[in-house]
Amino acid sequence: MGMSDTLQVTKGKDTVRSYRAVKDKSVPKSEQVLCQNRYFCPTCASYLWAHSEEWPEWIYPYASAIDTELPVPKQMTSIMLENAVEWADPRNIPGRDTGNEMFDEYPSYSLEQWHKDHSDI
Repeated sequence: MGMSDTLQVTKGKDTVRSYRAVKDKSVPKSEQVLCQNRYFCPTCASYLWAHSEEWPEWIYPYASAIDTELPVPKQMTSIMLENAVEWADPRNIPGRDTGNEMFDEYPSYSLEQWHKDHSDI
């Protein structure tokens, strides 16, 4: 999650495409609600970032699309662990459970609140 006004597309900006998925296709078209804009590369279909009109100040980049050095977090938060495969479950990796938050589902606080509590925004 980042601040929208900090996004800089340095190459291929004119080729980026977007898509808005429907949250529930079982309801009539006149009642369907669209999700956030999902931006992707039309050549390889790589997901780049998402942006919602509901929260215009925020942008949600896909980690592999970031080419800027980022600080290493002092603490990690793992979510949806009830669905984790054994080999990727951080509770099974020595040292990963020290000082890190782990949740079987989602925590009670928002992603925005996590960033406010753990960074300089």
